[in-house]
Parts: sequence; C-alpha cells; structure tokens
Amino acid sequence: MKNLVIRLNCLLICVLSVHMLFAQAPSGKNVRGTVIDKNDKQPIIGATVTLLDRDGRTVRGTTTDIEGNYSLPVPNPAFRLAVSYLGYKSTEPIVVGEKTLINFQLVSSSKDLDQVIITARKKSDDGSGLLVDDRDRTVSSFKVDAKDMEEMQSASIDQALQGRMPGVDIAAISGDPGAPMQIRIRGVSSINGAVDPLIIVDGMPFETTIPDDFNFATSDENGYGQLLNIAPADIKDITVLKDAAATAIYGSRAANGVLVINTKRGTVGKPQLSYTVKGSFGKQPSQIPTLNGNQYSTLILEEFYNSGIQFSTNESAKQFQYDRNDPYNFYNFSNNTNWIESITQLGYFHDHSFSINGGGQKAKYQASVNYFNQEGTTKGTAFARITSRVNLDYIVSSKIQFRADFSYTRGDNDQLYLGNIRNTAYIKMPNQAIYEYDEYGNQSDNYFSPAVTAQGRYDGSKAGSVYNPLAMAEVGVSNRIDQRIMPKFQLRYNITPVLNFTGDMQIDISNSKLKTFLPQIATGLPFTNPNVNLAGDGDSDGFGVQTRSNLIYNPQLGDKHWGQAMVSFQTSDTRRTGQSLTGTNTASSFLQDPVNPSRTNGANFAGAGAGQTRTLGLVFQGMYKFMDKYIISTSLRGDGSSRFGPGNRFGVFPGASLAWRINQENFLKNVKKINDLKLRLSYAQIGNAPRNDYTFYNTYQSYGFSYLGQTGIISNDMELTNLQWETKSSYNVGLDLTMLNNRLELSGEVYQDRITNMFYNDLQIPSYNGYSTVDLNAGTMRNEGWEFFVRGNPVKNKKIRVDASFNIAFNQNLITSISRLYPRESDAGKALENGKFKTYFQENNPFGSFYGFRYKGIYQNLDATVARDRNGNKIVSPDGNDVYMKIGAGPSVSYQFQPGDTMYEDINHDGLIDYKDIVYLGNGNPKFNGGFGGTITYKGNLKLSAAFNFRQGNDLINGTKITSTSMHNFNNQSTAVLRRWRKEGDQTDIPRALFGKGYNFLGSDKYVEDGSFLRLRSVTARYDFGKKLVSKIGVKSLGAYLTAENLLTFTRYTGQDPEVGIRIGGPFSVVQDNSTTPPTKVFTFGLTTRF
Repeated sequence: MKNLVIRLNCLLICVLSVHMLFAQAPSGKNVRGTVIDKNDKQPIIGATVTLLDRDGRTVRGTTTDIEGNYSLPVPNPAFRLAVSYLGYKSTEPIVVGEKTLINFQLVSSSKDLDQVIITARKKSDDGSGLLVDDRDRTVSSFKVDAKDMEEMQSASIDQALQGRMPGVDIAAISGDPGAPMQIRIRGVSSINGAVDPLIIVDGMPFETTIPDDFNFATSDENGYGQLLNIAPADIKDITVLKDAAATAIYGSRAANGVLVINTKRGTVGKPQLSYTVKGSFGKQPSQIPTLNGNQYSTLILEEFYNSGIQFSTNESAKQFQYDRNDPYNFYNFSNNTNWIESITQLGYFHDHSFSINGGGQKAKYQASVNYFNQEGTTKGTAFARITSRVNLDYIVSSKIQFRADFSYTRGDNDQLYLGNIRNTAYIKMPNQAIYEYDEYGNQSDNYFSPAVTAQGRYDGSKAGSVYNPLAMAEVGVSNRIDQRIMPKFQLRYNITPVLNFTGDMQIDISNSKLKTFLPQIATGLPFTNPNVNLAGDGDSDGFGVQTRSNLIYNPQLGDKHWGQAMVSFQTSDTRRTGQSLTGTNTASSFLQDPVNPSRTNGANFAGAGAGQTRTLGLVFQGMYKFMDKYIISTSLRGDGSSRFGPGNRFGVFPGASLAWRINQENFLKNVKKINDLKLRLSYAQIGNAPRNDYTFYNTYQSYGFSYLGQTGIISNDMELTNLQWETKSSYNVGLDLTMLNNRLELSGEVYQDRITNMFYNDLQIPSYNGYSTVDLNAGTMRNEGWEFFVRGNPVKNKKIRVDASFNIAFNQNLITSISRLYPRESDAGKALENGKFKTYFQENNPFGSFYGFRYKGIYQNLDATVARDRNGNKIVSPDGNDVYMKIGAGPSVSYQFQPGDTMYEDINHDGLIDYKDIVYLGNGNPKFNGGFGGTITYKGNLKLSAAFNFRQGNDLINGTKITSTSMHNFNNQSTAVLRRWRKEGDQTDIPRALFGKGYNFLGSDKYVEDGSFLRLRSVTARYDFGKKLVSKIGVKSLGAYLTAENLLTFTRYTGQDPEVGIRIGGPFSVVQDNSTTPPTKVFTFGLTTRF
C-alpha cells in the first residue's frame, strides 16, 4: 500500500504540473459565445467566426465546435466580429468593445438553400482511432447519450442501461451494494472462455478480467464489477459494438462485444462549475410469506408422524415442547420470529458530483470528483466510492496535440460474510429467538446462537449450515477495499495534411484488500472449533501497461471519393500478485487479525500467487466511400496471446463490411420524406483466448501425504501445447432508415454467429496416463437472431415535445457439436435426489438447459398409485396383483409411492420413475429482451419520462420454492404448505409432509417457471428553472428532479423477483433463483446546478 501511495502522489504532481503548464490563459482579452439557428435554437457546427480590424481586414478566425461554441483572443476592443455559414445570412460586423460574451443567431437564407444543402455532421471515434461520420458506419452499433440517464441512482452506468440497447441483455447478479451486473451482447458466445464484453474508455481497454486459475484467496464473483470504477457523472456517451466486423479490430478481448465509453472533456470558454447531488432511499419488495412459530411447530410434528418417527424420543423435541418447567428452552424456542424482516432495513444512498470545465484555444480541461455512498437493504451491506478524473487537452502547434488523462478510484465494500444470508433466513426455524433469554424470561443483548439446534450446527464447509442470520449479518466481517490509478497519455502528430500518427499509453495500477472475520457469537460454536474467531486477510496488486500506435492516412480524393486507412500496433502487459493469510481460534473476537496466535496448533496458513498476461495485435483497417452511396470497410488483425503455447500463439482474423445508401439512388433521391436509407452487410472473424494463464505449462503441486517426513510433489495438469484459438464467425445484415426530417429513426438487424474450436474444460481421458481430464478445443455453438429499434419525435412545437423509443431483440442459442469424449451430463446421482435437476450438455439444445421429471399432481388415494400402461389400463404382475408406482435406480434405491405423495409422469410406462423418465424442461436464455420509453417536455423546462425493460421466454428454476415447500426436515416453509395434503379428497398441489423420507420434491417442471417480466424501470419528473430566476441566486442553471426506479414488475413468476443472472461456470451452468437480494425500489431526489 505504501508503494501505491507513493505512486499516487507522484502521478498527481505530474498531472497537476502538466495542467498548470498547459492551461495558461493567452494574453489579451478573450471573447467567446455561441452560434445558433434563430428558428430552432439548435447550435450550428462549423460556422466561421471572423475578427476584423477597423479597415475590415481579417485579423484571425475560428469555427464553432459541435455545441456551436467559439472563442477568440481580441487584442483591440475596436475590432469587430462577424459570423458566416453556408445556407444562412452573414451577420453584420459587431464592435467588440468591452464585451467578453457575444452570441449570434443566424437566419436561414432561402436563396442559398435553393442552390445547395449542406449538413454539418459530427465524426466520432468508436475507440479504434478512426473518425467516422455516424451515418457512414457499416457495422452493427448503437449509441446512448449518458445525459438521458443522469436522473437515475446507479452506482455504475450498466444499471442505467437496462433495456436501452437492442441486443444487450443486462441482469442483476444481486441487489446488494457493489454487486456487478451481468452483461451479455447477443447471447453467450463461450462456455469456458471469457464471456463479458470488453470495455473501452476513451480509446483504451479498461481491463478487469481475472483469470479463473489465479487465486488471490480473497476474490469473489462480486469483486470485479467492470463498470464500478467509472462514475456515471463522468460519462458522456456509450456505444455498443455488436457484430464481429465492429469488434474484430480489438482482438480476442472483444469476442463477446464491446462497450465504448467516452468521458466528458473540456470545452473552450471560462470555467464552468457544476454540482449534482442525489439523495435516495430503497425498499425491498415484499418477501415470500413464511410460517410463524406456531404453524412451524405443527408442521414439524406432522412430518414426524407421517414418517413414523417417534418425535418425543428425538433430542430436538425440547425445542418444540414449550414446557414451562424448562424455562430456558421455553423462552428461547417459543417465538414467532420473522428472520427475513430481522435482516432487512430501509436502504439509502447519497451521491455528490462536482466538475469544472473550460479552457482556451490552446488548452482545455475537465476535472471532476464524485462521492457515492450506499447502505444496502440487507443489514451488513454497504458500498462507498470516491472517484476523481482529470482530462487535459493541449494544442502544442498545428502539428502536435497532446492529451493527458488521470483517474483515481477508491471503493469500500461491506459484504455479507456468507454470500446468501437471505436464503438461510427463509428457512431458519421461526420459533427460535433472535436474542437470548435467561431462565427468568429476561431478554439479553446477546445473540441467541446455540451451537446445536434441531436444524443442526454451523459448519463453514457445508452448504446446509444454519446459524442466526441477524448475528451473521451484523457481526460477520467481510470488507473489501479497492484502489485504482489510471494515468493515460496521448500524442498526436500531423506528419502531413493527409497523414498523422497517434500514440497512446495507459498505465493501470490497482490494489485490493479483503478482510474477513467470523466471531464466536455469530455461530455459538465451542472455542476449539476451527470456525470460531476465523480471521482472514488478502492483498492483491495489479500492474498493467497498454500501448497503441496508429498511423492514419486521409487522402484527398475529390468530391465523389472519400477514404481513409489505418495501421495500428497494440500491446498489453498485465501482471498480478496476491497474498493471503488465514488464522483461526484467536483469543478474543477483538483480535481480528490473522497474525494473532491461534489457540489451536497448525490452524494458521498462508498462500500466495502470481500471474501475467501479455498480448499484442497488428491491425490493418481501411474505409472507402463513393458518391456518398457505396461504402466498404475492411480489417485484418493479427493477434498474439501468452495464454497459448508457442505453436498456436498467433492468429489472423479478417473482416469486411459494406453499406449501400439507397436513398441516394435516382429512384429515391427525390423522395423528400426519406433522410437516409442504408443497407449494411458484414462478415468477420474474431478469436477468443482461454480464461487461464499458463495452460501450456505442466504445473506441479505439493502432495497431500509425506514419506519420512518429506512432502512430495506431483504433476497438477497436462501441458496443453496444441490449444487453439476459439473462433467466432459473424454474419450480419442491417437496414437503417431515417425520415420525416430526422424525426423518425428505424433500424433492423439479422445475424448469425458460429463459434468453433470452443474451449471445453475437463474432457474425460483414460486415467492410466496419470490424468483423468484435459482441456481442449472440442465443439461448436451457434447464436442467431434479429434486433429492431425505432425512435421517434411525433410531437414537436413551441410548447410540447414528445420523444419515444422501442427496441426488441431475439436470440437463439444452440450447441451444434460436442466431442465424444466430453461428459454429456452432470453428476448422475443427483437426478434421483430431492431438489436436484439433471443438467445435460446436448447437441441441438441451448446452453444452460436443464432436465428433470414431469409433475402430474398428487396421488389422491392408493388406487391412484397403481402403474398404468399407455392406454390407461392397470399393470398387473405375473401373479395377478396390481403393480404400484415406485422410484429407483436399482436395489439400493427403491420407494413405493403412497397417497399424498407427488406424482411424476412415467414416460415409458414401466411402473418405475427413473432416469428413463427424465425429459428436457427448458433453459434460462431469454428468447426476447428489450425496452421502451418516452419523454414529454413542456416549454423546455418541465420533463416527464418513463422507461421499461422486459425479458420474455426464459425459464427459471425456483430454488426458493424447492426449499420452502419440501417439508422434509426442520427448515421453515412458506405459507403455501398450509394447503398441504392431509387426507384423501384434498385437492391441492402441495404433497404431504414427510421427515427425511419420500421423493416429493425431485427436480421437475413443478419448480420450473416462466421468468418473463415487464418492469417499469424508472419514472422521472424534472423541472429546470428559468434563467431569470436562477440568475438572482448567482447560478447559471438549476434543475430539480424526482425519480422512482423498479416501481412495478409484471410477471407470472411466483418467486421474489424474476431478474436472475446466470453465472457461467461451465457447460452445466443453469439459472436458479436462490433468494439473493432482489433489486430494490428506489426513490431519488436530485438537484443539478451550474455556476
């Protein structure tokens, strides 16, 4: 950490020195202003502003920027300013005098417009380095202005992007503070490789991916949210690149799509100060209702009775006898505790952003500081972050421009010691007290955490461990502090008017510290237990350097021809180190550092790791346009990655795209209602590298046994010298239409992605060679679909403006081939275990598919349990007796169904429920996703807006329903079990209660639900106060708004929330809702002001 602070101080000194050197104001007085169209008040880009002397001679001039702003030094107050622009009447020269602000409103010239129409268009960089007019893009991309989302309360911008980008599916992993979002662009394109999109910030990759085989001993799935290090207030716009033709130039890291983020930069003019403050509170949706203590006790007694177990002889019976002669157990086990309510609180947020922006003709700057603080809706969770960013632009001369950016982020995240406490809170026995009572009925301040209850005891190594949820939330410690410094420098040299060179270098320095501690009072275990006073410290450091060198050629080809070409050389070198220390049984809960001595010998241990990834790329890219009709773009990228063996380290990936501007053809040229109609075609390949480093090495590890006191060393894995690039081949056809004076915009896409040489982990091989599995390329997968987007401005007058948009995307995923060596199914024994689903990996089925039994209801009586053939006739044994339905996979597993048990479909009518009756039940990939919304603006001051997002066609395993209706053990249940089967004639979907017996909750379609939903993502009312009013309080602008998020959700899903992200952990990953913290309802009030 000391080195990190030293580096931070040095970089701050360097950046501030550069700022002071480059931001010197020019001598003399500066005059600035804005040039707009007098009719629609829109800024005019590229207008010529000329400074004239007393004799009318031109002294100097400039042109307006994309916001219509200009600035000119004026050495003499007697000089005059004039503005001209083609299609507008030139202004009469105005004497500058003592004025420092002069604005112009140009009036259109109908005479000039009859002769020629010229449209000023902004060219933007999609991160590659080439400046391209947005209307000339030949690839699949979509841009969102961050200004449209500034009223939302989001720790990261990806939360605000839900439903706004066609083909981009964003889902919450958890509603806890600091948790990242899952982002998928056009489906899942890898099952064992990287699956997250590449983030590009101001032209350079924003690295956050941590290889799976690099164990910091401190990391978790929430630890590396890609966008948490970027304050939303610093973002100007975001562009998503979807097809391979658009992403190929970024290499293997872009195989899953690219999000290009441009941050705000300085503009010409006096310093502009802005401050935004937001205050919010959040509330969790209603919980799934659970049994109270009395209902729970009744259920437990019934479970034992139906199972034929004498409950009174059970040691746990004291916790259900309510015997006043045993006052300690009576007071501590005769309660009606709502554990979910006990760990839930009202969450709150506050967000502060301050920025300063300005500059002159030579130097421009943008500096910002943001502070975000969130207290979660689950006790024990919080997230605080401070970010700062300085962006500097300096024009050294007409040939040399320089850019320096600096950002610093510090995040402090309080997490739950155990990730999903809510799941435990749902099943925790409700008759147990939260705080301990003494034998006289007096409640103490001590958590009631007995070492053993009827539900068992806490054991950190077992998923079924139980504990006091509130104690675990409040005193279990899991705190992570992340710091990150990213200085970035760019030098642009105009070699000739048509040839320029741009060099970029980015340095990425990061540190992550994780501190954990589990005190004895959280579990109640004896002090000799290794899970008591368990302390952990982890420290990881990252250091990366990325470079990019672009040589760009922009030839002057005349009026009919336009083109540009680029050669780019890119490198990256990322190094990681990590250390961890764990100690247990410290002498006191106040001694939370693992270096403290343990009361148990050999209980402390340490670990360390290191890793390095290096890549390089050489890109050739060209673009040509003829007569503003026909556009072609080509690229060829050579990629190299250190994650491959020497023989396959490099790959070559081509790409090409075409566009035809149909409205420029003679048969449409005179159709005035069409502003632009463009057909796009593209094909490209892109490679994907493995997730892990050092796969081509034969690594070793210490052996678990010793000989003569010496620990042995064994080979850990096989040397993979022939692992090849996973390759995605992408085809895309798109059509873009803009019409009615740009007030209606439509876009459609059809695509197919074919992934070959898929990375498959754990391919089975004969074990006689010393290894049982190996990682290889061994299969293919296909994604195909379509996307549609429409945006319109149906109403636009002096008082009211109405804007609306809608987008929808369809994606279908199929596994098309699998190696015959690859395991086609998950653990075979789990299919006949209660609560378990079979997961196969099958050709012609989607990734993320799950399998199980078909639920048919409840056996009402003994006759209903008789097996029947395909015609519905009873099956009889050779001796003439009825054959009753059983479950089993051999002599060791056999159970005859009884009245009140769950009925499953006997697919082959053999009277036995077994593996032969398992069928495909669904998959968690949504068929459709998208969003829509609208904004109504009244007189430019009052704005009302709403945004929806939706998913449709995805299946979801309701894991909470499984655990809360099983009635199989001492776990609490939902109130749905109050309608359980008790006697013949009961018409219900809930079976009888059985303690430790039966097969009433096998993985079946009873627990597979439609996860489709439509969510009112946000509703905002905003008012911007008039200039006359705000000028009286000394500010330039002032706005206030009120926003409600996640206000309504329309769904048939019966769980707590249908938005569940899939964690890609291999080919058998499925979507299952296990009651993680759901997205909260958030209400925000905010103020924005400029000085």
